Amino acid sequence: MKSTLVTFPDGQVSGRSEIVGTVPAGDRHGLVVAETPFHPLDHTWPDQPADRGLIGGLPVADCVTAARSPSGEVFAAAGIPVRRSEDGWQWLVVHVTDTPLPVGAQVELEVDAGYRAALSAGHTACHLAALALNAAVAGLWRKAPRLDALGNPDFDQSAITSSRISSYASVDDYRLGKSLRKKGFAADALEPAAVAAFVNERLKEWVAADVPVWVDVPGPGLTARRTWHCALPEGEASIPCGGTHVRRTSELGDVTVALELGEQSLTMKTRVSIS
Repeated sequence: MKSTLVTFPDGQVSGRSEIVGTVPAGDRHGLVVAETPFHPLDHTWPDQPADRGLIGGLPVADCVTAARSPSGEVFAAAGIPVRRSEDGWQWLVVHVTDTPLPVGAQVELEVDAGYRAALSAGHTACHLAALALNAAVAGLWRKAPRLDALGNPDFDQSAITSSRISSYASVDDYRLGKSLRKKGFAADALEPAAVAAFVNERLKEWVAADVPVWVDVPGPGLTARRTWHCALPEGEASIPCGGTHVRRTSELGDVTVALELGEQSLTMKTRVSIS
């Protein structure tokens, strides 16, 4: 079994391929094809959920990342013990079904395009909201941290603890504890209402600008280091990303955020409203 080739970074939602192997999936069946349009749940940063759809006419109950060692042992999802750069390992997209299909069979793969579009909108909005948040809190840094692609202090990457994408939405959690304060961030001066107002205004401007969004795809392998780009009025933004996205900001309609401040945390909830 070779590493799975993927077409979802180019926006593909259908394809035809050969079942090249099976892997354990509990009481279900893990099907591996040579090439797939399905986006699996990432095992290291599980922000975007797995695609839904059909393989060989069967519903895909789940779609996960797996890795096969040089000795042939297969590890799935959080159980993968190595980094993506480990030599000799094959990286697989596993389509989990309730019914088996034979190895060697040629099958049609059909992703639920509506669900993919909803996740793509949520993911693009998530990145835009993060960049707007960086700009909104730029004045709260007393030391110079790493900068984002637009030249603002990168609060998002400095403080984020989790990100979850859903249909036309996302939730990002940030830590505001001692380690961030030591880096120079004045968390006590953060005013959620003012920050949210700034972010929402910036998002409104970016959506109205109708600028292109694209993913740089250096190769067809599942573990290729892909990068999200957006040609914003302030300059081209880029963020490492393995997910799926819309093609222009205008596709997002209305994007708004709400901020919730905890004792040592900040939660940003982003919503996309398509008219």
